[in-house]
Amino acid sequence: MIKVSILGGSGYTGIELLRILSRHPEVEIIAVTSRQYQGEGIVKVFPFLGNFIEGIFIDPSNQKSITNADIVFCCLPHRSAMEYIPKIIKRGIWVIDLSADFRLKDPKVYETWYEKHTAKDLLKKAVYGLPEIYRPKIKNAQLVANPGCYPTSAILGLMPLIKNKLIDTNTIIIDSKSGVSGAGREAKLETSFVEANEGFKAYKIGEHRHTPEIEQCLSHIAKEKITVSFSPHLLPVNRGILSTMYADIKTQKPAPAGSKQGSKVKSQKEMIFDAYKKCYSNEPFIRIMPEDVLPNIQQVKGSNFCDIGIKVDERTNRVVVVSVIDNLVKGASGQAVQNMNIMCGLHEKTGLLSPPLFP
Repeated sequence: MIKVSILGGSGYTGIELLRILSRHPEVEIIAVTSRQYQGEGIVKVFPFLGNFIEGIFIDPSNQKSITNADIVFCCLPHRSAMEYIPKIIKRGIWVIDLSADFRLKDPKVYETWYEKHTAKDLLKKAVYGLPEIYRPKIKNAQLVANPGCYPTSAILGLMPLIKNKLIDTNTIIIDSKSGVSGAGREAKLETSFVEANEGFKAYKIGEHRHTPEIEQCLSHIAKEKITVSFSPHLLPVNRGILSTMYADIKTQKPAPAGSKQGSKVKSQKEMIFDAYKKCYSNEPFIRIMPEDVLPNIQQVKGSNFCDIGIKVDERTNRVVVVSVIDNLVKGASGQAVQNMNIMCGLHEKTGLLSPPLFP
């Protein structure tokens, strides 16, 4: 059994980890921390976990939180994560960090969007935990930086287009909408019921901290610098992210007359759909929608799936891609467990493969 500790087990990502790992056949949860609830029973605080988990919350500074752990999931906020993780790494323990502290490779970029980084030496060591791109590196990693929720939906939606050079990368627009749980469990006026219910608003346009994370990964795929326009929105739902991405399609050079390639020239639509099918044919958690079907956040709720729909707008010569994920599962805790499975040599689907909730 894999012995697991969770630092920060009372926030939404920590709670979701408890839900997923409590039924994972290869995991034993040995410690869960929470400053707010230390000393209280986990099931007393979260009754929905009754019959699935036992134990009490302990303080993060308690050494029992990591003693004997094979893997530590860090669900602490940014800033706090970089205080704890270096000490855990020194003990030879594997870490999957769900904060933003080790996602950005350039400390200057991190400090531009966040604040001073106090564990810069670990930035090169950290592997960005998006399995569909970095699976080989994740297998051998000690520190995995779990991706953000918006970047997961955007990067997976755009990767086949960029990888196959099918779009003008100077024209990428990402329009994302997230459920309220994406803002965290801490009480805030803007995410309170009366403020969020029956409303729908944009926020932090051009300023959201996930922007450099998206650009870093897309630039790595393209092997050139990519800058995107990213506009996040707050949806009045608990879970889910829907990202709509737009880009101009590159004009493809026709094949020479008489060549084998020219005997059957594919349309732009065929080339684009083929790129997605080829890119994700062996991915257990990516589902490409049939032509003319666009995904809904309802169809991924509670699951680790990312569903992608594609529309080629021939009138404007643009491709429009819609990707949906559950922000707490594929956008956070489910992807973290997927990374753990890879690191431990398990099948990626272990403990994760179940149909989404509907309705």
